[in-house]
Amino acid sequence: MDIITQLLLPGTLLFLVIGSVLGLFIGALPGLSATMGVAILTPMTFWLPPEQGLAMLISIYCTAIFAGGIPAILVNTPGTPASMVTAFDGYPLTLKGKGGLALGINAIYSGLGGVISVIFLILAAQPIAAFALHFGAAEYFALAVFGLSMMISISGKSIRKGIICGFLGLFIATVGLDPITSTPRFTFDQTYLYDGVSFIPIMIGLFGIGEVFYQISSSGADFSRKNVKRKIGRILPLKKERKEMRKPFWFSALISPIIGAIPGAGGDIASIVTWEQSKRFSKGKKKEEYGKGSLGGLAATTTANNGVIGGAFTTMLTLGLPGDAVTAILIGSLMMYGMQPGPNLFLENPDIVHTIMGLLLMANILVIVIGLIGANLFSRIMLIRKEYIWLSVILFCVIGAYALNNSYFDVWIVLVCGIIGFLFRRLDYPLGPLILGLILGPMAEANFRRALVMSPDQPYAIFFTRPIALILLTIAVLSLCWPLFKKIMVLFRSNKQRS
Repeated sequence: MDIITQLLLPGTLLFLVIGSVLGLFIGALPGLSATMGVAILTPMTFWLPPEQGLAMLISIYCTAIFAGGIPAILVNTPGTPASMVTAFDGYPLTLKGKGGLALGINAIYSGLGGVISVIFLILAAQPIAAFALHFGAAEYFALAVFGLSMMISISGKSIRKGIICGFLGLFIATVGLDPITSTPRFTFDQTYLYDGVSFIPIMIGLFGIGEVFYQISSSGADFSRKNVKRKIGRILPLKKERKEMRKPFWFSALISPIIGAIPGAGGDIASIVTWEQSKRFSKGKKKEEYGKGSLGGLAATTTANNGVIGGAFTTMLTLGLPGDAVTAILIGSLMMYGMQPGPNLFLENPDIVHTIMGLLLMANILVIVIGLIGANLFSRIMLIRKEYIWLSVILFCVIGAYALNNSYFDVWIVLVCGIIGFLFRRLDYPLGPLILGLILGPMAEANFRRALVMSPDQPYAIFFTRPIALILLTIAVLSLCWPLFKKIMVLFRSNKQRS
């Protein structure tokens, strides 16, 4: 009862609503993302109680992911990467005069997908955490290596660039005092660096300032008033339309949390997978409609957008591995409140775990309510000039970075990381591997050295004699070698065809 009472306190509900409104603007404005929104607003929650701060950040996350589908549907421009596939069927429906129906489907099925993913979190989190409590130093090292191996899956087109970014993140993680001997490393006699480089300013710089610099340097699309469809029509789907969307919805709702639980996977991957598979299972005319205004295709992708959230939180809370970029930032937020995500969180702070589950459920229900009530107003959000948005984001980034520790050093970190983030975007270097390296590097190093201390006679044997560690390391090696194996197979087949 205490958890329910805490969730229904006026302060918690207020910040849940504030976060939903902010998430709506962040997601609906092309160029802003849930990752950017959570990164730049995390410092603003520092002085709030954990339940209120997390209410704001979680509702921003859930609402921004859903709201990214609004510009995808109305002007064929995804607001977030997760809503990229939403444009395939959403925009054709708008051209047919069914923009309201597309917005209604986006709201209803995003919210329902999120609710089902929370149920997945509630059912799966406790058993996974209980299993992970048996982990020792060797298992935690293997788990960190497994997470780092996911750099391949989020490296985009170039694995080489992804590995470079990953090792850069690992290097930044070594700055500060040695975790075993407390010897300064790469501090250059600067006391500011003894505690390492703060995680939150790096995130703000990479995803906030860097994104603004990139947008300023790029010639983005001009969202003028004539591009926005003012008459959007009916919002709620009819019974016949709901029946058409039933199978794609359930397929996507059951698959998406599993995809979300894979470190490095996210809504963009889940939406592509579910859209393609839904199309494959469709028949006749319904299959031909995919990409031309299919209700089933739109239901599958919008369900996947928020359907991955519960899976991403499952991995984050139970194992301390970020399921996606936003949960990576939320790990930093929990650490800011003095809590370390992982199996011990369920023993030391069970109340906060249950609070997070409740907040996720409420935030996804709010997605449906806000989505349906505000459908007719969404097009106006996109009329805000980009210059005002850029100025606001930079202002929030600088204030947030300084307010975190009242330190100008953090502001300089934000600016430097903003330049790095801009250069990486221009050169097409992925930021995901850098974040993984930054988060998992300390975990890998500390547990590797502890494992060696625990097995002084045969130090490296401990990683191969403990079954869980061996399985995780084997999977990590296979995932790293898989792209190379695929290239070899392609070359072998091409040579075979020539001969």
